[in-house]
This record gives sequence, C-alpha cells and structure tokens, in this order.
Amino acid sequence: MRDLAKLPKAHLHLHFTGSMRPETLRDLAAQYGVRLPSALLDGDPLRLPATERGWFRFQRLYDAARACVRSEADMRRIVHEAAEDDAAEGSGRLEIQVDPTSYAPFVGGISPAVEIVLDAAREASAATGTEVGVIVAASRMRHPLDARTLARLAAQYVGDGPGEVLGFGLSNDERRGDTAAFAPAFAIARRAGLALVPHGGELLGPDHVSEVLTDLDPDRLGHGVRSVEDPRVLEQVVERGVALEVCPASNVSLGVYDDGAQVPLGALVDAGAQVALGADDPLLFGSRLVAQYESARTEHGFSDEELADLARSSIRASRASRSTTARLLAGVDEWIAEAPPTGEAPRG
Repeated sequence: MRDLAKLPKAHLHLHFTGSMRPETLRDLAAQYGVRLPSALLDGDPLRLPATERGWFRFQRLYDAARACVRSEADMRRIVHEAAEDDAAEGSGRLEIQVDPTSYAPFVGGISPAVEIVLDAAREASAATGTEVGVIVAASRMRHPLDARTLARLAAQYVGDGPGEVLGFGLSNDERRGDTAAFAPAFAIARRAGLALVPHGGELLGPDHVSEVLTDLDPDRLGHGVRSVEDPRVLEQVVERGVALEVCPASNVSLGVYDDGAQVPLGALVDAGAQVALGADDPLLFGSRLVAQYESARTEHGFSDEELADLARSSIRASRASRSTTARLLAGVDEWIAEAPPTGEAPRG
C-alpha cells in the first residue's frame, strides 16, 4: 500500500490548543507549575458519552491544557510544531483555528494574540514548507456581540496566503447559544471575503445542520456528519457545495459513534459531498491527520484512488492560492502514479 504520509493533502480542521504535542503540554505545565489531569497524560484517546456531562469533561480537559499557554513564546511554539507535524504527514496546507480571546490576557489583548499567531504561521510556513493559514473562531459559549468583535478583527488580516486570516468560525458545544444570533458576525466576515467555517452536525443531528446552513450560510461545515440522517439535508449540503470537515477520531472520542467504522464517511462521499478529513484535537483524541486517512483505508475500505480523491477534496475545499492548489493536486497525481496497487478494489 502507498504511504499515506506522502500523500499531499490539506488539513482544514485543527484547533490551536488541541494541536499541542503531549510532550509540549508536559513542558509547559512543568514550567508554570500546573498540575494536569491524568487523562491528559496517560496517552489514551478520550472516550466520552455524547451528553452534556461528556462535553463538560472534554471542555474541562481542554481548558486545563489551554491554561498552560501563557506567553508569546508558548503560542509560537504551538504553531511551529503544528506545522512540523503536518509537514511530516504530507499536509501542504494547514488552516489552523484559534480563538484569540483565550490567550489575550497574556499578550496584551486580542489584536496582539492574532498577530502573534499570524507571524508564527508565516515563520512556520517558511521553515516547514507547509503553508499555514489561520481561522479566527468565536465561541458559542460567549455573547454574539463578542463574535462580531472577532469578525471585525479577522477582517483586518484577511488573505489566503501564509500567515493571513482566511476564515471565520464558530466552535464549542453545539447545544449552546442561538445560531441565528451569530448571523451578524458571519455577515461581517463574508463581506470581508473570509471563508465561513462554523461547527455543526456532530453532537446535534440534521436539524442543526439545516439551521446552520440557513442562518450562517457556510462555505464549509466543521463535522456535519449527521447530515446523513436526513437525505433532504444531505442533498442540501451537496447542492450548495458546502464542504464537510470530517474528523473520525473526534466523533468516536465524543461518543457520537461507537467506533471508527460507524462514521458515515462512505455514505457522505457516495452522496457527492465534498469531504476533508481533519484531526480536530489530537492532544485529546490521540490521533493526528494520517490516522484519519488510515481509518478510511482500514475501516471503510477506501482504495488508494479513493484516498487520493479525499486528499483532492481537502485541497479544493481549502483557501489555498491557485498556485498552491495546483502544486498539491499535481502531487496527488504523482502519488497515485508512483506504484500501481496490487489486488486493490474500490469499495463495493
């Protein structure tokens, strides 16, 4: 079988704190005298129920990790290491998502926090060869007016190149907040030319997907896997060309599905959905980008040609420049051409 780490791809769903290497978290915790929960140190992926209690535990662990990021140097380290890890896995384009309000108290405000991440992204892009763009994300747990502030901030740095803000997102517990109340923030982002990339359709079902499509008019949807539960909603996703950032390890860790084989990856692809695989929060879910492609291969029976199509889909769904897109797509063609598979048959 071809080496999936050599398959050129784009990584469109990775959170800033959740991208941390475990050893980096340990270093920062020791530096600041933070006692971490054992679940962040045992090396085992989280397995939580898809309930509010399960999400609370996930958020508590995420907050514990985030509390260890307390300086500009810490932020720069995380961006650089995320780019290094993606480069090692064949990702030529990383679109990392950050909520700057989380780190603003340590660096003098939300504007410096964004600028630090952008500058680090430019440096990491040059050092690793993986192009790093940034998504500014608001939280459903905060007031929608905060989201408007972040949208205006993101609009100041808009661009599709390394170290520029390419998109605006909305994350955290899907069960919280009124989706429609965030529409004005997304309108600000769209007018600025930013990609709209909210989360939806993971913890909640197809009705939530429909709600996000109606209220926020996204270009991509973080997760969106549960759109398969209503053919009409899935058809709407496909017809509108909304790309789905599917994160199998996240779906299993958060209890949406019992195992990777239940993630409806094949059903989404067969319906014509544009799918981009992502790792979401590898620090907590114990699984980086290539592992998501391995899951597609071993648990869903995707052939190398079908895996190449997944990689192409991720590249086309990115906000990479035309030249970067063309280069990565050419690399996918080369990956397929290198060594013909033996005894390999497509799914079905």
